[in-house]
Amino acid sequence: MIFSMTAFSRQQLEQEWGSLTWEIRSVNHRYLEPSIRLPESFRGLEPRLREAIRKRLSRGKIECQLRYQADQGQQTRLNLNQELVSQIHLASNTIRQIAGDALPPSSTEILRWPGVIQEQSADVGALEEQALTLFNTALDDLVESRQREGTELGKFIQMRLLSIGEIVKEVRRQMPEILVRQRQNIITRLSELKLELESTRLEQELVLLAQKSDVDEELDRLESHLTEVARVLSVAGQKGRRLDFLMQELNREANTLSSKSIVAETTRCAVELKVLIEQMREQIQNIE
Repeated sequence: MIFSMTAFSRQQLEQEWGSLTWEIRSVNHRYLEPSIRLPESFRGLEPRLREAIRKRLSRGKIECQLRYQADQGQQTRLNLNQELVSQIHLASNTIRQIAGDALPPSSTEILRWPGVIQEQSADVGALEEQALTLFNTALDDLVESRQREGTELGKFIQMRLLSIGEIVKEVRRQMPEILVRQRQNIITRLSELKLELESTRLEQELVLLAQKSDVDEELDRLESHLTEVARVLSVAGQKGRRLDFLMQELNREANTLSSKSIVAETTRCAVELKVLIEQMREQIQNIE
């Protein structure tokens, strides 16, 4: 099964106490990198959210954001973190002792300090559980979206593999005829220039030409890499890094094939190979 790293999910829950909305965005990344933005009263959820992500996803930059909108009719109360207020005062006194002319923070400034005051609903624990349940639903939806796109990416890559395989067969089929033609061209050229070479020397030159233009090894490696790509696509687990490496190897063989080309036909085939390999490589960047 193939999973893309690009997806989006949005889930919303509306109740009498208000609404919760999760948005999760996923894009390609070399490793798993979650980023979670939560309202202050839901900060305690973060470790559980990260664990849920780690269990379901292996790679990708994951941006998660929770929005909480309390119903205007709901009774709320303000909770003052007295211990934090005391710590702020102690720190302020220490600063004044060091700086001398430093002014103490006003009550309004202290109230603005993160975590000093928090608007709480009647049951924060119940809200957290509903937010976690909703997050798991959004995560399920994200994984399904990644799977759907991954399936399409797999089809795209399989089509390119077939095209590359046909090109390899075409080059292999053409090579004997190309070598015969090149041999005849050399003999004709020598005849036109009225040059005579000893038959032994001529055969040596022709054998050398054949060796330099022999691409059987490159074609064999291309076919081997194609088989490996197809195998990686069919097995479970992460595939992106392995496929990216195989694209580098395919491109290496295509470049060697191009450098050994002695006729326009093989040059054209090498160019088509490189185009198809680059198309696959761009899509593989999104595979988990």
